[in-house]
Amino acid sequence: MPQGDKSSYTDKQKRKAEHIEEGYEDRGVSHKEAARRAWATVNKETGGGKKSGSGRGKQQNHASSRKGGRIGGSGQSHEKRSAAAKKGWETRRRQAQG
Repeated sequence: MPQGDKSSYTDKQKRKAEHIEEGYEDRGVSHKEAARRAWATVNKETGGGKKSGSGRGKQQNHASSRKGGRIGGSGQSHEKRSAAAKKGWETRRRQAQG
């Protein structure tokens, strides 16, 4: 089986990778990078391609999916954050004087 062959993956794993890939592309990641990240996520969660047979299944870990989509940083703009900091500074200065 050549590298990159997806024949050993289940239909569910393929659908999952496609859905993850679309999410990355919606956020502006290139198609190639989105596909790479999607399959890395599927591999991490499911342990790679699944083969048939009794007792061959492994438990899945969905930590990667829970983490995905969270955008870091503050929801406020720079101006609002700066204004809040200045207001807080003025309040602390006034209270220290009085």
